[in-house]
Amino acid sequence: MIEEHGKEISVRELCEALGESRASFYRSRKPEKSSADRVSHRKLTTIEEERVIETLNCERFRDMAPGEIYATLLDEGTYLCSERSMYRILSRNKQNLQRRQSPPRLYTKPELLATAPNQLWSWDITKLKGPAKWTYFYLYKIIDVYSRYVVGWMVEYRETGALAKEFIDDTCAKQEILPNQLTLHADKGSSMTSRTVGQLLADLGVTKTHSRPHVSNDNPYSESAFKTLKYRPDFPECFGSIEDARAFCRMFFEWYNNHHRHSGISMHTPVSVHYNEHEKIQVKRSIVLMDAYLKHPERFVKGVSEPKPVPNEVWINKPEAKTQQVELVTNI
Repeated sequence: MIEEHGKEISVRELCEALGESRASFYRSRKPEKSSADRVSHRKLTTIEEERVIETLNCERFRDMAPGEIYATLLDEGTYLCSERSMYRILSRNKQNLQRRQSPPRLYTKPELLATAPNQLWSWDITKLKGPAKWTYFYLYKIIDVYSRYVVGWMVEYRETGALAKEFIDDTCAKQEILPNQLTLHADKGSSMTSRTVGQLLADLGVTKTHSRPHVSNDNPYSESAFKTLKYRPDFPECFGSIEDARAFCRMFFEWYNNHHRHSGISMHTPVSVHYNEHEKIQVKRSIVLMDAYLKHPERFVKGVSEPKPVPNEVWINKPEAKTQQVELVTNI
């Protein structure tokens, strides 16, 4: 209608009379552009996109993020597209989420055996609360897995690889550890995995092993000793000074090594097992039991009792296959 009367009446007057917008009128007169006509001139061509997706999925780059690929190609003098375009292309091909999912990392289960003292040590570091909030002292401890004897400990203001190196070096010297004699097990803390500690162990000929992340059972002997320490009735909520912490630990480890009868070593003390004095104690226990039997045999229904022996081997994660092999041999 506006076009029919446009020659006699102005477009503005007709639009106002009909309540229409002049912009709508002029826009309606222009032919509509198809989506193909609205494509940006900056868009990659189909061949270029195919080249990008082929590069992103090649064996060299398929496990890398677009940012790494982009920078690597630039360093090699190649530019395919922007980093953001790489993400858009991956998204259109439904590969973006898959690429961001890193594959699960597999950790080897440590399987460690000790059949005598000074073959396998376990070490760890725990915090002791200081006099003020958020202040701590750090207790370093090494325990022999076979004998449960604490071969070394120290309390320091901080946890560092340098202190750990000095601590391990001194403890190995005191126990006269020879090259290729010892395995030292720990978790994956910063001090345990530090380069300084690793270099020291290599120089000493000590094999190092580590627990799997978030698996407390891989380092049970250190964890158990720390629990015994912190569950003592006289263990304080906090220590007034580092001297107080050292004095308490000195008293505790003297008791733990020399007087604590450990269930894991048939109620012997760690010091007696570590220095092979438990065999004499076993003989004495046998004599006492025999004497008791001779006096009152009616009280021993199953005959003469024998003292529980100290285990011949101690494992961190005993392999199931070995257990099955032992059962097979027994059945044969």
